[in-house]
Amino acid sequence: MKTVALAGGEQVPALGLGTWRMGESARSRRAEVEAVRFALEIGYRLIDTAEMYGEGGAEEVVGEAIALGPVRREEVFVVSKVYPHNASREGTIAACERSLKRLRTDCIDLYLLHWRGSAPLSETVAAFEHLREHGRIRHWGVSNFDVGDLHELWTVDDGERCAANQVYYSAGRRGIEFDLLPWQRQHGVPAMAYCPIDQGALARSAPLRAVARARGATPAQVALAWVLRQPDVIAIPKAVQPAHLRENLACTAIELAPAELAQIDAAFPPPPRKLPLAMS
Repeated sequence: MKTVALAGGEQVPALGLGTWRMGESARSRRAEVEAVRFALEIGYRLIDTAEMYGEGGAEEVVGEAIALGPVRREEVFVVSKVYPHNASREGTIAACERSLKRLRTDCIDLYLLHWRGSAPLSETVAAFEHLREHGRIRHWGVSNFDVGDLHELWTVDDGERCAANQVYYSAGRRGIEFDLLPWQRQHGVPAMAYCPIDQGALARSAPLRAVARARGATPAQVALAWVLRQPDVIAIPKAVQPAHLRENLACTAIELAPAELAQIDAAFPPPPRKLPLAMS
């Protein structure tokens, strides 16, 4: 598995499993737990979740799946996120404790502010640092932050300890390449790409299908390999079906050739100017 260095140097898997929309229905709970367990069984070692997903239900799914095996908790890099309305100093600490309980763990590997809210960044960062110093989280970061947000974060005490920024990034949504990705690269902050297959739309893309057909892959694999061509980007596609979990994992063996990248650029051009940050 290819790895990406967090700010600070720790290497984490470049491909993980997203859990958005998990934990929303009791009827789906068993299938979702089994999906996460199967992902761990075949080699996934990074799981992304949030207190927002299913109002804590996705964290419960992840916690149950890890508790049931087949790998030890310390072998899995767990990412979760705090709601902006909980992101005051005391609110962040309390929210983290609730997430830890749902995840059945005593430490979250990477804890993110899900998006900007009304709480001052200084309070959220102070809470993150408190949690880190007390062993409740190992790293902290942000999500859905644009360049201006990161500039502001860097003015806050300990703001430069931010380990990652999770944003929407795909071949179809390349806006971050104009200024955000270069800024993060300059400051050693990797990006985590959510919706790297555009919520499934790129799996039906004719241009990606043409690239995939020529190399015996699927359009979804090409979309993921395209994201992972960047040395400092982590992709976290969601999947539940075993075939899709295997398919996504296999993308890590694909290295797109310059001619293939040129085909994709022709269909999905890089941004010529600053664009609003894509969000979902």
